[in-house]
This record gives sequence, structure tokens and C-alpha cells, in this order.
Amino acid sequence: MSSNPELNSFAQAIPLDKIRYDERGLVPAIVQDYLDGTVLMLAWMNRESLQKTLETGETWFWSRSRTELWHKGATSGHIQKVRSLRYDCDSDAILISAEQIGDIACHTGERSCFHREDGQIVPPPADTLSQLFAIISDRRDNPQEGSYTCKLLAGGDNKILKKIGEESAEVVMAFKDDEPDAIAGEVADLLYHTLVALAHHHVDLKDVYRKLQQRRR
Repeated sequence: MSSNPELNSFAQAIPLDKIRYDERGLVPAIVQDYLDGTVLMLAWMNRESLQKTLETGETWFWSRSRTELWHKGATSGHIQKVRSLRYDCDSDAILISAEQIGDIACHTGERSCFHREDGQIVPPPADTLSQLFAIISDRRDNPQEGSYTCKLLAGGDNKILKKIGEESAEVVMAFKDDEPDAIAGEVADLLYHTLVALAHHHVDLKDVYRKLQQRRR
């Protein structure tokens, strides 16, 4: 068994024969980033690949085209370290929460296999904060005239940190006044300006998520 207690617990609580495989002996497996929820890929598992995934703590799948097992990232180095596994209400689909090493899941070099929209390559959807941080980071790397975010970044720490101080005070006052809509709005402003500061200092939002994950336990 894997040294990961979460995987051991899953394997003990959910026997392999509880999963409902199709007539080919396969079950679809969706892989999702464990930090920001991005759907990275969809592949197929059979009983053996699921067993190897549980034993190694890394994803293994069944290739329908090559009719063989394959270890994700064995050649590229972009392995997926499993953080948790779930199965759906019908027991015929698996959801894998994983840490994608190298941040590339697709063979095309994109982060996610689901990177196409209206014929164009676009970043895959993630949680709201991650998507906002991506926009802010793009404004940092590709300034646009008239952008409030660009003006903040151009002002550096003096301008950005001043705004964080102001927004923090407004958050406190909103809570003090116990106004739910105002609280939500002020917290949103504080989060936005904090993300700008992170981008200015080239600190990835996912590093913040990792800290929160570590402290959760």
C-alpha cells in the first residue's frame, strides 16, 4: 500500500469491486488540481490501474489505443501525485484530486487538456481567485493603458500597500457595522488588492493555497 495515509484509508474504505466498470472493464477518471480545482484531464482506468494508483500514490491509467497500462508522466516527468480519490453516486466515475508536477497535464504542453474554447487556446477555468490572479499577473507582464491594475502595479509597494491598509480598515468597519453586503464587498476589495501585491512580488497564489493546505491539518 502507499505510505500516504489518505490513500490507504480510501483503499480500505472503498474496495475495488465497489467501482462499477463498463462492459470493457473501464471507468472514466477525472483528474483535478488539488489546490485550485482546475480540471486537468480525463482518462480511463481499469481495476489494475486503479490498484496501482492506490499502491503508488501516483496516477496510472489504461490506454485504449495502445491497450496497455500507462503511468502518467513516466516519460515527461509530469507525474500526478494523488491527494484524494472519490467516486460518484453511481459508482461509475472517479474523481482524482492531484498535485500536477511541472504544472503540465496535456501532451500538447498545456496545463489542462481542456484548453480549447471556440477554436482558441484559453486557460482552463479554476476557482475565482485563481482566475483573477491570472488576469492580474497578465496585466503585470502585459501592461494595458487605462487599466487600474496596471496603475497600481506601476506605483509599486507604496501605492499597493497603501490600498491594502485602506481596504483593511474598511473591512473592519464593515464587520463592525454588521452589514452583510458591505462586508462581502469590502472583503472582495481587500482580496483583490492582496492579489495585486502577490503578483507584484511574484508570489504565486498557489503557494498561498499550499500554506493553507498544510495548516488545515
